[in-house]
Amino acid sequence: MDDAWVPEACTLPTADRPFRVAELDDLLAGAARHRPSRTRLVVELEPRPEVAARAADLAVRETGCCSFFTFDLTMTGDGVSLAISVPDSRAEVLDALAVR
Repeated sequence: MDDAWVPEACTLPTADRPFRVAELDDLLAGAARHRPSRTRLVVELEPRPEVAARAADLAVRETGCCSFFTFDLTMTGDGVSLAISVPDSRAEVLDALAVR
């Protein structure tokens, strides 16, 4: 699995990165996405409690190793969305996530 897009600032051990990338891929698979700005990606997830819980868990763990990420998990009557933001200097990481 190619994790070359993972920034050097990531503190997750290299051996664990393919597993984290697989988790991200699994969460984002088939989800509608839109990019309101260069530094923000919004992913519309399945409106199920277990998907929201998985997204929250992954967001907490991801900010532990890549502190430049900001995650906003929003649940409404219409669904669940996960907004992922980065500083301008990390927009290329968001570019990579958007196409995964």
